[in-house]
Amino acid sequence: MASKEQVESWTEEVVCPICLHFSTNPVSLECGHNFCRTCITQFLDRDRKGRNTCPECREEFADRTFRVSRALARVSEKARTLSLNQKQKESKLHCAIHHEELKLFCETDNKLICLICATGQEHKSHSFIPVKEAAEIDKVKKHRL
Repeated sequence: MASKEQVESWTEEVVCPICLHFSTNPVSLECGHNFCRTCITQFLDRDRKGRNTCPECREEFADRTFRVSRALARVSEKARTLSLNQKQKESKLHCAIHHEELKLFCETDNKLICLICATGQEHKSHSFIPVKEAAEIDKVKKHRL
């Protein structure tokens, strides 16, 4: 599985340098730089000198006939999905040893553990309950106080 740094590294390639979001309806200029169609159109409309220049390299180009980048559009959509999945995964607690989601509460050690830890020697004779169940029990205990 790709690390967070690897994912961020290649997803940077599909980020529009104008809006700094994953490219939407990406187009390429003659110089090879890619932008969201809306971003580059608005950028060129705001250019007071009336020249068509790339915001990245400042190379001038003759007309506004942009090349649609279908491959970049597909990769950008996959990056967007992967980024959302990564954020969801990061929002959950994970085992420092196995990098698995902490799904069990070890009642013996009074701590959260992953399923792999539960099958290991360290927790062999311990009792476990699902994390959600442990959270409910904790809520009830706190409510009684």
